[in-house]
Formats: sequence, C-alpha cells, structure tokens
Amino acid sequence: MKVFILAALVAVVASQSYPKPQYTTPAYPAPAYPAPAYKAPAYPAPAYPSPSYKTPEYAPMPYSFNWAVKDDPSYNDYAHQETADDKGYVTGSYRTLLPDGRTQIVNYKADDYTGYVADVKYEGEAKEYKPAYKPAGYPSPAYPSPSYPSPSYPSPSYPSPAYPSPAYPSPAYPSPAPKYPSPAYPAPKYPTKY
Repeated sequence: MKVFILAALVAVVASQSYPKPQYTTPAYPAPAYPAPAYKAPAYPAPAYPSPSYKTPEYAPMPYSFNWAVKDDPSYNDYAHQETADDKGYVTGSYRTLLPDGRTQIVNYKADDYTGYVADVKYEGEAKEYKPAYKPAGYPSPAYPSPSYPSPSYPSPSYPSPAYPSPAYPSPAYPSPAPKYPSPAYPAPKYPTKY
C-alpha cells in the first residue's frame, strides 16, 4: 500500500508543470535627438551630354594587284594576283614552286557572307630534290714551312754545388754475451768388435 501511495504522489508531482517566470521588461523612454542645425548640401546630378559620334562606315575600295618572281638558278618561282570590287568581294590566286618539283596553285575567293574559300591544285610530279649547284673542288692550301731558325739557348754556366760529405764514426756495438753457456758433450765411444 505504501508503494501505491508513493507512486500516486510521484504521478501527481510529475503532472504539474512548472510556471514560467513572469519578468517585465522595463520601459525606457526613446532618446530624443535634436534636429541638425545645418542643411545637407544638395548636389545636382551631373548632366553629361551623350556622345554624338557614330561609328564610321567605310565602303570597300576596289583594287587589283599582281606580282611574280621567277629565278631558275635558285628555284624561286612565285606569283600572286588579287582583285576586289566595291562590295567587298575578293578573288585571287597564288602559285608556288615546291621543293619536290611540283607547283602548288591556290585559287580563292572571299566575302562577308561565305568567308574565305580556297581551291588547291598541284601540277607536275614529285621528284627527289637535287641541287644544280655543286661546289668546286678546291685543292688544300700548301703553306711553306717557316723560314725562321729555331732559337738556341745557351746552357747555364752555374757550378754544381760541392757539399762536403759528413764524417760519421762507424758505430761500435758490443758483442752480446751468451746467456747460456754452450753445453760440452763428451765424444761418443763406439765398440770396435763384438
């Protein structure tokens, strides 16, 4: 029964909630700052005029040129020609002699709509490049031997130094005395006949 009463008491205490503290916030009056005694300057917004220039538009000028170089000993053979009209349409071609003996010919056209379009062709057969110029065989130069005599220097005439040989006495070591006397054995005696 005591256990039952104790359990009921714990249940009653646990079911009650603790009240929240009721703190009141103190009411401080809002600070009243006086209005500034000066007026803030009023700057007008800058009024810059918008630029009045326009991007110039240039009309294409018609032109035509051509040039060529042909020099057989050095194998230089180049040419270029080009023509343009007043609408920006350009046509032309150039020609180049390649090292393998073929000639490269490029015909091209260009305008603002299709861009650059080229047609490349080759004329001739590719060959092994052999230069026509061969250096001449020059003989090796024959230089004369020098004609001046080789220098002869006299041998020095210094006397060779004569040093006296030192006279050291020959060392005299005493002969060591034997530590042990030599044993004296009697001469053996052999029987003559049996």
